[in-house]
Amino acid sequence: MALKLCSIASGSSGNCIYVGTDKVNLLVDSGISRKKVEIGLNDINIDPNTIDGILITHEHSDHIKGIGVFARKYKKPIYTTRKTWNATLNYSALGKMPDDLFVEIFPNEDFVIKDMMIHPFKSFHDAIDPVCYTFRSEDKKISVATDLGCYDEYIIDNLHGSNVLFIEANHDVRLLEVGKYPYFLKKRILSDVGHLSNEKSGELISTLYDEALSHVILGHLSKENNFPELAYESVKTVLSNCSHINCNDLNLSVASRNSNSELVVV
Repeated sequence: MALKLCSIASGSSGNCIYVGTDKVNLLVDSGISRKKVEIGLNDINIDPNTIDGILITHEHSDHIKGIGVFARKYKKPIYTTRKTWNATLNYSALGKMPDDLFVEIFPNEDFVIKDMMIHPFKSFHDAIDPVCYTFRSEDKKISVATDLGCYDEYIIDNLHGSNVLFIEANHDVRLLEVGKYPYFLKKRILSDVGHLSNEKSGELISTLYDEALSHVILGHLSKENNFPELAYESVKTVLSNCSHINCNDLNLSVASRNSNSELVVV
């Protein structure tokens, strides 16, 4: 049974990721318009009516701002922690959210949707109760980890053994430091509850690398403080300097900001 991942949009302006098998279709976040989600799903031959649920990582607008319209149209369950759900309800631009669509999840407790085992785990980010997710079906594993200010052994343990890793490479530190952002925002991004830089992303990937890991997709790039070529080359440089990594065996790519990235199947 193949596991599949396709980033429909990824970046500081909006995020939505498709993860599925032949039996289950899921979205991770919906921070873009319903129409863009529909177009992205149709491009990979997924009928939006067949989506089995939407998993929310946290309540920031670039991850939830499109969820209200999509959920009301298709009446799909929304999986998240109660704290995140309550914070999401406070985002007035969503409109009325049907409470009967909410399915409570708990960090570090697996749950199953059809043939998919899903594992939420806590992340370091300045949201009320942020989580990342791993997805398993048979002997394959996909991990989605963005909005990470830092990582520790707990994060590494949860991501270890992934076949596909969708990981944040948010910013180039030098671009951020000399850029137009106000000081308080630069400080927030660089903090342990902000976002991973390109170099930190590469270091985390190098720690996670083993023979099971075949695909790494870099995501959640800052529009102002990064660009795809820089993220790719920065991470590749870190990995190339690691003696235990054969970069020729690793498919490294960057998720597109406003359109579908490659559909990865393992």
